[in-house]
Amino acid sequence: MSAQGDKGPPRRENDLGKALRRWRDRVPPAAVGLRAGRGRRTPGLRREELALLAGMSVEYVIRLEQGRATSPSAQVLGALARALRLSRAERAHLFALAGQPEPADGRLPGRLTPGVQRLLDQMPGTPVGVYDAAWTLIASNRLHAALTGDPSPLTARERNLAWQHFTGPPGLVRHTPDQRSRFETAVVFDLRSVSARYPADPVLHRLVSDLRGTSPRFAALWEAHEVGGHTPHTKTIHHPGVGPLHLDCDILTEPGGDLRVVILTAPPGSETAGRLELLDVIGIQRMTEPPHSRPGVTPPS
Repeated sequence: MSAQGDKGPPRRENDLGKALRRWRDRVPPAAVGLRAGRGRRTPGLRREELALLAGMSVEYVIRLEQGRATSPSAQVLGALARALRLSRAERAHLFALAGQPEPADGRLPGRLTPGVQRLLDQMPGTPVGVYDAAWTLIASNRLHAALTGDPSPLTARERNLAWQHFTGPPGLVRHTPDQRSRFETAVVFDLRSVSARYPADPVLHRLVSDLRGTSPRFAALWEAHEVGGHTPHTKTIHHPGVGPLHLDCDILTEPGGDLRVVILTAPPGSETAGRLELLDVIGIQRMTEPPHSRPGVTPPS
């Protein structure tokens, strides 16, 4: 077999890969604080350098350029646009090539996608809340509101999970010390990550600044730079109308986006499932609550 036959059929070119290679070739290493060195085959950035600047693996950059990674997220595209020093028009073109909606002006997106809206509409018997990347509640179904409190009279700041947890009175969720520690670490890490992704969002940065100035606990966690993530877990919500509910909490992330969907469920036939059914009948009603309790967003522990 000839050497030419060993190569196989040529790989089909893709517009996204072509654009990335073209933009990478035009960025001088010195323009991004890198030393050019000797023996460079390209006047621009190597794949390894682009990966370093964008905070992703070299393998993923290669897959993007070769057309083997066809659905990069908005976070990935934003990081590539910053690393490649793209203009506003070029950034918009990058998102268009990837088939992704461009976040407006570097600000935190809060648009409810049709798929997530259908999820809310089609799960009436399950409490479902939708949060943006900074953990501000932007939508919920009727049962979620009945469980955690009607969010409609609250301001955006009051609907923010981090603000409520670190600055407000105790809510309906009961945390163990370990649950509280893991939850707080994960939420602070989320806010740090989203602040880096959306540096031009003034509301987001005022939130972080106010949290650091108001909550010593938040400020300490922010300075600690700890890394944490959310995992499926069970939490207890003490509802003033139907009593304690032991609910499994799952957090789903919108594919290619930043929305977080929090789904609360109970095993079929359990006491908690029966109390959820009762709560679904009661709906959002004003009930007598303990003085320390506050309606609003109930954070996943």
